Amino acid sequence: MAPGVTGRTRPTKPKKLQHAQKRKRDDVDVEKLQQAVAELDTSTPFKDFTDLPLSDPTKAGLKASHFVTLTDIQARAIPLALKGMDILGAAKTGSGKTLAFVIPVLENLYRGQCVGPDAGLCAMIISPTRELAIQIFDVLYKVGRKGHLFAAGLVIGGKSLREEQDALARMNIVVCTPGRMLQHLSQTAMLNVDNLKMLVLDEADRILDMGFQRDLDAILDYLPKDRQTLLFSATQTRKVSDLARLSLRDPEYISVHESAASATPQNLQQNYVLTPLSEKLDTLWSFLQNSKKEKTVVFLSSGKQVRFVYEAFCKMQPGIPLLHLHGRQKQTARLDITAKFSAAKTSCLFATDVAARGLDFPAVDWVVQVDCPEDADTYIHRVGRTARYERNGKAVLFLDPSEEEGMLKRLEAKKVPIERINVKQKKKTSIKNQLANLCFKDPQLKYLGQKAFTSYVKSIHIQKDREIFDLNKLPLEEFAASLGLPGAPRIRFMKGDNSKALKNAPRAALVSDSEESGDASDAEDVEPKAKAKKAGVRTKYDRMFERTNQDVLADHYAKLIRDDEASSDHGEEFNGEQVPDDTFLSVKRRIDVDTELHSGDDVPGLRPKKIVHIAGAKQPILVDSKRAEKRLSSKKKLLKYKDKGERLVFDDEGKAHPIYELESEEKFRGQGMPEEQRKKFVEAEREKVAKADVGDKELVRAKRREKKEKRKERERREAVEELRLTDGAGATTNSALDDFLQDAGSDGASQVSERPQKKQKKWFQDASDDEAVPRKKKAKFQEPETLEDLESLAAGFLN
Repeated sequence: MAPGVTGRTRPTKPKKLQHAQKRKRDDVDVEKLQQAVAELDTSTPFKDFTDLPLSDPTKAGLKASHFVTLTDIQARAIPLALKGMDILGAAKTGSGKTLAFVIPVLENLYRGQCVGPDAGLCAMIISPTRELAIQIFDVLYKVGRKGHLFAAGLVIGGKSLREEQDALARMNIVVCTPGRMLQHLSQTAMLNVDNLKMLVLDEADRILDMGFQRDLDAILDYLPKDRQTLLFSATQTRKVSDLARLSLRDPEYISVHESAASATPQNLQQNYVLTPLSEKLDTLWSFLQNSKKEKTVVFLSSGKQVRFVYEAFCKMQPGIPLLHLHGRQKQTARLDITAKFSAAKTSCLFATDVAARGLDFPAVDWVVQVDCPEDADTYIHRVGRTARYERNGKAVLFLDPSEEEGMLKRLEAKKVPIERINVKQKKKTSIKNQLANLCFKDPQLKYLGQKAFTSYVKSIHIQKDREIFDLNKLPLEEFAASLGLPGAPRIRFMKGDNSKALKNAPRAALVSDSEESGDASDAEDVEPKAKAKKAGVRTKYDRMFERTNQDVLADHYAKLIRDDEASSDHGEEFNGEQVPDDTFLSVKRRIDVDTELHSGDDVPGLRPKKIVHIAGAKQPILVDSKRAEKRLSSKKKLLKYKDKGERLVFDDEGKAHPIYELESEEKFRGQGMPEEQRKKFVEAEREKVAKADVGDKELVRAKRREKKEKRKERERREAVEELRLTDGAGATTNSALDDFLQDAGSDGASQVSERPQKKQKKWFQDASDDEAVPRKKKAKFQEPETLEDLESLAAGFLN
């Protein structure tokens, strides 16, 4: 080989130079950018992204993503955020709020050179749902892929915790959900948030409400106070308590549509239909039949309702692709469903409020709200899935007559224009009989219908706005019939308001009349003892032993208890102790072991006695038999005489101390106030419990996974066995789909009666049995009374 020529066919990559560039950005003109940002006039209206002092990588990313013109919220929020100010941003749905905080995050970290694992985590973007977090991360990737060297990551539930822990140590920007981020802050040792410079809350009003309040408060305890905080939402919060929790510093409130005539986009056509609860599914089915070439999102109040409507409509085949999305699904399934719906031209997505906020589904034509939203803000976010970025859209809301007045008041207060429309009765079809037939044939679908009914009633029961949601005004029996159920399922909380009080009432209060008419002296004896028991802490075992049979022998049981208590007060006294009279074996004389025993030689006929001292035993052992001598040679039996060992803890100096050792009063006071020590102890124990809880949850998941695999294997074997038997018998049966297609060919209101199928022949029958005359019912046998009856019976047997 010639000198100076290597065996490589490709040029060597300058890896060391590239690595050095990632750690140090020498080509960044930070001073020039900072001076341009300082000279930026926020009062000047900006129209294009090129008018802003942005870095070259950000400009390249915006150009590659075809972002040219600024929206209203972006033109007002980005200049202020570049200057490092805290912002409360409120704008209509679909107005480009994501770019309003993604660009300041990239630019502020770019000027601060927060690159590489040494910089740590510098920016945190929190969203309420996983789908929204994935969408934000996609926008961040598109804008920052053309030259930015930040390490950005997505931390949401449903993925491997160990992989996220390894990656978090190298991240500079993280997009996350509150629950998962709190788990990493409390369990990931390599995560350092001391250098955090920016915190962004997307859909801030949802994160700040009761659903995420505890998680967010715990996250804020870990974060430094001197940070920049950005809050964005379509319905922004301005509560002083919420802003105080976030430690905002003179925030700028930006509401570009506050003076607008409506809180929803102008290109959105909003209507509502007055539909009774029992007819909502009929109206939804008729709507889908008339909009097969459009893209629709249907919102329901609970995940069980979503699953039932999806399964039922799939069996009925409406002629349009159906999808469903709810929080109970696995993360991979949720990602596949959102990707399929985004790519589809015509489809229908049944979803809960997990899809109501921030998700950008392209070209959605209709938003149908079958169940009434809990408030006007939820309505605004739901209808925001359509009419995005100045496109046209339509939304319709199904309202029960009991919900109309209250909901219209709430929408009017939020400046939401809505108009009532009617459904053409000629195009409306009823599917109650079809659903009843499906539930009759498929027990699993019937079970889903029962769960859907229960979840809907509970969702109405827990609503705070009683002016809109009144459970007593809803026709629950008719609603159950509309789901195809034979009757309304029983719900526990509907037994009465005092059912819980009656369940927790003490058993002593449920005495019979005969017990109440007892002697006053007995009552006087029992009352002080009852009061004494109530004064202490009553455990579940105390309550268990206090129970009495309320139906049989209740009075007799009470008398027995009283007799036992009375007898314990009397008895024979011996050596200062009470000895009950009714004991079968009672001690009458006790002889203590004399420590100075004489040998057995002095007393003829007795075995010699001796006392043995064992290390670890406080009392000596008397050896007066061969069995006792044999006991000394067994370590296991000697444990009964030895005292239990004490666990010791060694300090830094090597001195042993008991685990529970009382401290001196001066040392105790030196550690701080008792309340502070209690908080420290509770916090330390909470961390231990959290660590143990992670292992327990992993064990439970493994057991569930193993159980599920066994069930699938058993179902697979049963299916194979059933298929083998069916093929062997030569019987051909129509599938459930063929049966449904025969029924679907008829009118929706009428059902074709099916012919009864012939029973399959047994192995011992032949074809001649079909032609045989069916057997008559055997007459009842009567015993012969006379001799003539016996003769006729015998002749019958002989024939």
